[in-house]
Amino acid sequence: MNVAGGVLPVAAGVALLVFAVRMAREPRRLSNAVWLGVALLLTALWLLRTAWHLEWLTPVLLGLLGVVAVLVALVLPAALIANGVRMWRREGRSAGNLLSLGLGAGLVTLEALAFAPLGRWGSAVVAIAAVLAGYFGFLFLSLLVYSVVYSRLGRRGGFDAIIVLGCGLDGDRVPPLLAGRLDRAIRLHTREATPPLLVVSGGRGPGESVSEAEAMHGYLRERGVPDELIRREDQARTTEENLRFSAGLLPADARRVVAVTSNYHVFRAAVECRRLGLPFHATGSPTASYFLPSALLREFAALILHYRRTTIAACVLIIGAGVAVTIFA
Repeated sequence: MNVAGGVLPVAAGVALLVFAVRMAREPRRLSNAVWLGVALLLTALWLLRTAWHLEWLTPVLLGLLGVVAVLVALVLPAALIANGVRMWRREGRSAGNLLSLGLGAGLVTLEALAFAPLGRWGSAVVAIAAVLAGYFGFLFLSLLVYSVVYSRLGRRGGFDAIIVLGCGLDGDRVPPLLAGRLDRAIRLHTREATPPLLVVSGGRGPGESVSEAEAMHGYLRERGVPDELIRREDQARTTEENLRFSAGLLPADARRVVAVTSNYHVFRAAVECRRLGLPFHATGSPTASYFLPSALLREFAALILHYRRTTIAACVLIIGAGVAVTIFA
């Protein structure tokens, strides 16, 4: 027991040190989020174990664990389902808008099956699904925490160029989500002694009468940004294309470049910059609170797909271990 008590703080310290070193070398790595999550988890386990041996804290800990259990088992699924219904009504029935609804329904189903008499193999399948849910939940929370950390690290000024990533139009009008990105870019632009170049990026999508770049250009001009400081990239349809095509419009001496997007999209944009070999960082604009859960889930799914080999390997390992335990138990 004493050995375990000594191992946990050492392991937490090692994980935190690895995280700090890797972040200092390259903050745009997804693995940074994992190392931070491991460090925080080990620290929490160490503190929990230490506090558990203090008799006066035991009732408090039991109460906190009960609250956490209720939040995870009841409040979280209900909140996700409610958010999914709201997204359905306000943003349409696209697959991305229904992610929170689907996840909430999935959690409710998993919890119901945990109490059902399913037999040996049925219970094993539910247990494996619960472990997978825990694994992805850990990754999601780690990414969420590190995204907040990353957003506080970036350069605050001294930019040579600012790239604004598009996110869709309402016909030919700039919707609130895109307006937030443009307003953030304008604030960054106007605070510089020498105003940097602005590159607006986005092609013309289904149901749009003009390209995103054209609509964004008009928005900036209406707010006093000089035309000679705006360049339009009107072919991109994905984040990768936004960044790659916009990089081709930058002057050769533009070394300090920031990509402006929404706050939920900042870290994935930064990871994409690194993957493309672009020395850009990202910053974000605020997003409506009701939109965040589904948006964050979309970003998480996209990042997981970027690292699909690792994801598949982890899932195979978890499933294989579950099957082995069921066979030999």
